[in-house]
Amino acid sequence: MKAVAYNINPFEREFLAKANQKKHDITLIANQLSYDTINYADGKDAVIVYENGDMTTAIIEKLASLGVKYMVTCSAQMDTAKGEAKIINGIKIAHISADLLQTRTLDALQEIAVQTISNLDFWQQNKCLGEDCACAKDCKTILSRKN
Repeated sequence: MKAVAYNINPFEREFLAKANQKKHDITLIANQLSYDTINYADGKDAVIVYENGDMTTAIIEKLASLGVKYMVTCSAQMDTAKGEAKIINGIKIAHISADLLQTRTLDALQEIAVQTISNLDFWQQNKCLGEDCACAKDCKTILSRKN
C-alpha cells in the first residue's frame, strides 16, 4: 500500500520503519497536513496523521478527491472519535488514542507505529480492523486486532 505520513518527527521514523518492515511504501513528511502539503497525498492509498494536522471536512474532502481511501490518525483533535473507526467522504478512518502520543515513551511510540502498520496491513488485505471497524457490516472477513 502507498501511504504518506505527515508531521513525522525524526525519532518516530525509526519506529515506523521497524514496524513496517518494508511492507508498505510510506513517504515520511515532516510538515503538517494542510492545504500547502495536501498534494503529497496524490496517488496514495492512505494518509497517516499523528498530530497537529488540519483535519477539517474540506481537507478530508480534498484527500478523497485525490484518491485516498484510508486514514490513520493519532491526534487530540480526532480523539472525540474515542478510538472508533469512521467512514467520512468514503475514507475509512482508524484512530489511535492521542494519549499514547502525548506520553512519548519508547513503548508508546512503538505501539503507535505497530497499530499504524497493522491498520495498513488489514486494509491492504481488504479485512476489517476488528470491533472498531467502521465497515464491519460490509466486510467479508472480520478479524480482531491485538490490543
